[in-house]
Amino acid sequence: MHDVAVIGAGFAGVTAARDLSLAGHSVIHLEARDRIGGRTYSGEAFGRSVEFGGAYAHWTQPNVWHELERYEISLSTPLAVEKIYWLADDDVHSGTPAEYTAFGGPLVARFVGDARKWFPRPFEPGAAETSAIEKETVADRIDSLHLSTWDRDVLDGVLSSLVCSYGEQGMAQFLLWVATSFGDWHAFIETAGHWPIEGGTRRLLEAIAGDSKAQLRLSTPVAAIEDNGPGVVATTRGGERIPARRAVIALPINTLSDVVITPPVAQSVREMIDQRHPMRTSKIWVRAKGEIEPFVANAPVGKHPINTAKTEYRHDGDTLIVCFCSDASAISAEDHEAVQQALRTLVPGIEVVDTAAHDWVADEFSQGTWVHHRPGNLTRAVPLMREPHGRIHFAGGDIAAVGVGGIDGAIASGARAARDIARALADHGG
Repeated sequence: MHDVAVIGAGFAGVTAARDLSLAGHSVIHLEARDRIGGRTYSGEAFGRSVEFGGAYAHWTQPNVWHELERYEISLSTPLAVEKIYWLADDDVHSGTPAEYTAFGGPLVARFVGDARKWFPRPFEPGAAETSAIEKETVADRIDSLHLSTWDRDVLDGVLSSLVCSYGEQGMAQFLLWVATSFGDWHAFIETAGHWPIEGGTRRLLEAIAGDSKAQLRLSTPVAAIEDNGPGVVATTRGGERIPARRAVIALPINTLSDVVITPPVAQSVREMIDQRHPMRTSKIWVRAKGEIEPFVANAPVGKHPINTAKTEYRHDGDTLIVCFCSDASAISAEDHEAVQQALRTLVPGIEVVDTAAHDWVADEFSQGTWVHHRPGNLTRAVPLMREPHGRIHFAGGDIAAVGVGGIDGAIASGARAARDIARALADHGG
């Protein structure tokens, strides 16, 4: 019998497995994919490495920054944006970043200006009464601003890389994100989506996993986890039963309905798992011909198949552009002509040489992209998942208290689960 079975090898899982194994506990680490990383994925495209999933980190994010410093890994400097394109009121406009911020900034401030009111101590989400804001969707908030078509399209474009369904995403998560970033939207955007990890997420993942003494088994999906009293038993899809004293389930919320958990989780948690979070977006990499002017382009959700595009790297005389599409079904990365046409609507003259993507929605081990919680779940069901469920512990960026949906939150959640288990093993012997 192992001391701990860790299920899932994203950032939360590899952190928990490393910390527990370095503390002297025997750990078996089970991962369904043939690689570690979860919804981060440093893959190959265009003759170089690109990030198909989560990619960014920041020095103000304490958990990921601690790991980067521990392994002496830095951040890459992104291209400086020189021009902004935006679709509003059925026309495409362009200007400098300063010009765009001059009218977009006040709109965003109206959208999230009360972030610190609802989350005055963002590291302690229960510090204020949030039941009212937890009923509000993003659509409710935007409707309440009574914006003109122009202003609404501009605000929608600013938000679009983070939106799939305005009517299903809870406003509370946007406000928590911004509250964590000093109450400032622009600070949040920089921390969440600007600075890539030097050498990619794979470099950091391999450094953490390289320190781990856990027994890692890839291509081993788990079908069930049972707390049977003396310990836990993980049953693989192949029928193998793996006993341990404790377990960490570090899987995306949208995949938990595929795992039988015994005893059953609390009703509110079960409802959240069954509902699934609504993020069904896509990330498409584009190789554009030539070294074009660095830009960001934004378009409202539902009015254009590509909702955010930005230049990311230079590569062999060409430019790599990363595109975020709020509706993954609206455009296929394999349809180069459609991608070129969509980009040319926003940025005239772009010539698409090649495209690449990973379909996170169709991926059975993710079934969606990063989490955005539905109204009510962020401060009701999610905190329950951070508490031990008998001898079963949950971890992952989906349930992080701070940094929800990101690498920093995943690392923090995995480290917390490891501390809780280590304490339980020391105090109670199981």
